[in-house]
Amino acid sequence: MKVIYTIILAVVIMLLITFSLENSSDVKLHYFGYEPIRPIRIYELIFIAFLGGVIFTGLMGIVERFRLTRTIKRLNKTIRDLRREVQEIQGNPNSNYNRDGQKSTLPPLSRAGDL
Repeated sequence: MKVIYTIILAVVIMLLITFSLENSSDVKLHYFGYEPIRPIRIYELIFIAFLGGVIFTGLMGIVERFRLTRTIKRLNKTIRDLRREVQEIQGNPNSNYNRDGQKSTLPPLSRAGDL
């Protein structure tokens, strides 16, 4: 698998190099009166735009991950509260869940008549 990854990486690098060589003409950008000190090459402009997209997408992924983590914590708290409520309603001391709503590692208590 490592060989295939290396081959694919080499092909991509070769494509980037040939793209850069084929598109090396200069471009002057004009934006609301701003003119750069030197002209920018086309491949530089495309690479900068691509890099900006990667950074933006990464930041959006981080925000989504934090949102999902917060949702998971809220739902786990709801589950714990509901398990606690079920235990209280049933009045079952032999439940497999502890006070925090977590699955207990201890075996359930035996009743005197079960011995």
